[in-house]
Amino acid sequence: MIATKGYAAQTKDSGLAPWAFKRRELGPHDVQFDITYCGVCHSDLHQIRDDWGGAIFPMVPGHEIVGRVVGIGSQVTKFSIGDLAGTGCQVDSCRTCENCQHGLEQYCLNGNSQTYNGLEQDKKTPTYGGYSNTIVVNEDFVLHMPENLDLAASAPLLCAGITTYSPLRHWMVGKGHKLAVVGLGGLGHMGVKFGLALGAEVTVLSTSPAKEDAAKKLGAHHFIVTSDPGQMQTAVSTFDFILDTVSAEHDYNQYLALLKVDGVHICVGAPPTPSALSAFSLIPGRKSIAGSANGGIAETQEMLDFCGEHNIVSDIELIDIKDIHTAYERMLKGDVRYRFVIDMATL
Repeated sequence: MIATKGYAAQTKDSGLAPWAFKRRELGPHDVQFDITYCGVCHSDLHQIRDDWGGAIFPMVPGHEIVGRVVGIGSQVTKFSIGDLAGTGCQVDSCRTCENCQHGLEQYCLNGNSQTYNGLEQDKKTPTYGGYSNTIVVNEDFVLHMPENLDLAASAPLLCAGITTYSPLRHWMVGKGHKLAVVGLGGLGHMGVKFGLALGAEVTVLSTSPAKEDAAKKLGAHHFIVTSDPGQMQTAVSTFDFILDTVSAEHDYNQYLALLKVDGVHICVGAPPTPSALSAFSLIPGRKSIAGSANGGIAETQEMLDFCGEHNIVSDIELIDIKDIHTAYERMLKGDVRYRFVIDMATL
């Protein structure tokens, strides 16, 4: 077993603290990489607090993990010692179901193995995430990180990046489309960057007028304050797609009014409680409301290659791991542009 250092929550009320644990030894198809940086996702806080139920403790969060390969199994063909590597939201899946066979491991019908707060495919062994100094993952679920991009700023691509890229690619958003992005946080700012790179006309929808300058600096063509009825009225029946990244409670009906006929409202944010939805928000314009998770492994690699080609990374603030609780508090207040990333050298 491989001795590993990390930060873990022992219970839903304990917060995070240093914890020593063990990773498995390298199997024939495993890759071990020492973790250089790990992004901080809003879901990390939800999970350690067991906000969604089913938490497995002790819990080591983190699923935006990047570093360099330090060990490979005897039959590994995809990686060599010294390669840049990353792991996102899942570390395995059944490999055999219809969805896995089509590269949709994120929707594995038999349950994929989440990078943390999950179980390996034996359905017994807990998984531990990237708030740690090293990790061992089957090579099929390890990704090649672009060498030309800042590694710390690339870490959030493995969740915030793919979570926004995947639906934009699925619905073939691109040139000639008008895309609205709801919320300008960790997910939202990546949605803006990808929307622009794909050729769409991008509008940011936000409750905060103070975010207009930031949206324009990212390249957004337009900005609408959603709490201003006049501004919202000017946007009725305007957009082909809305990418909704907000995880706080909000009214989907007001956004559906902004879609053209056959428009699609895509939810990637996850509010904590169900929302009321009127059928009359959908029927008059043959509109759709849809959801999307992160992407499969092949699509995530496609996204990383796209980012390397277009020089796309997340806007980050690098932190010491001892400051993680302060970062969580700031994240809840929206006081970060736009993603915290932990420097694992501080562990």
